Amino acid sequence: MTRTETATPAEVAGTPTLADVAALAGVSPATVSRVINGSARVSQRARKQVELAIDRLGYVRNRVASQGRSIALVICEDDGRVFTDDTYARLVGGVRRALGDERELVVMVVGRTAHWSTVPRYLRGGGADGVLLISAHDAPCGSLRQAGVPVLLCGRPLGLTPLPYVGVDDRGGARAAVDYLVRSGRRTIGTIAGPPDRATGIDRLDGYRAAMAEIGVATPGLIAYGDLRQASGEHAMNKLLDRRPDIDAVLAASDQMAVGALRALQRTGRRIPHDVAVVGFDDAPIAGRVRPRLTTVRRPLEELGARLARELLARIAGAPGRNVVLDTELIIRDSA
Repeated sequence: MTRTETATPAEVAGTPTLADVAALAGVSPATVSRVINGSARVSQRARKQVELAIDRLGYVRNRVASQGRSIALVICEDDGRVFTDDTYARLVGGVRRALGDERELVVMVVGRTAHWSTVPRYLRGGGADGVLLISAHDAPCGSLRQAGVPVLLCGRPLGLTPLPYVGVDDRGGARAAVDYLVRSGRRTIGTIAGPPDRATGIDRLDGYRAAMAEIGVATPGLIAYGDLRQASGEHAMNKLLDRRPDIDAVLAASDQMAVGALRALQRTGRRIPHDVAVVGFDDAPIAGRVRPRLTTVRRPLEELGARLARELLARIAGAPGRNVVLDTELIIRDSA
């Protein structure tokens, strides 16, 4: 049996130390310390041996000296979206203000799942006292629990992950939007749904369907999908018009898609809101700049960020994990 296949005393005891990592990796404790602290003065071979030993033992750096240092905010999204979508800036701003001087904030952008191993390795090195995880669509969240720090998700997770979360009532927001359109006299109400592999897309579509079922209106031909960006909203709106020329309202799962829908409707000569009413989702800055100004479901992003920070600080202090859902608000403007 090779060395890497042999159980070590630390694995049996379940409480690995830095010395155990060094012994398993075949290096000195000083080398392990340099790897953990990110020093460049370590060979690639030694670094790989140490990382493998850390992964195998589940080693967690002693955090007594690091308490109060930092919170890691991990965004599992492509760089292009993170740096062009103001949603992330508003969330991070809310987190930063709520943390005040109590913790530093370290932001990590993990664009692809292949890069995910960087996150638990950083946490096991004692780099943060807790983790806020944003846009964790297919991230292997279970590996974070082995890092020995509290983890809190932004938004309802897909699947059965046991991690707690703070989210927004997207389903209720979509229902409120459809109810408003119905009270305004609309009946043939379509929707441009978000990606079906995200909880926000699923919840907003569920809310739309529930509200339509309540008024007894079937939805064949009234549902199209987009990727939350303007171009996809325009393309989806054209599909809806082809299928249902009698459509008199549309709920888009993002303001950007709603703006694309406005463009498609205006190109066909339809008057907004006289012929077709349009409602977006998020209350992004563009909702107030576009003409006509966009009626939309406001998600309290700054408040969401602040609540994430407060809940995580409470967990770090020993409070049990819990799920929190914030309310949305329908903002009436000119498009509906």
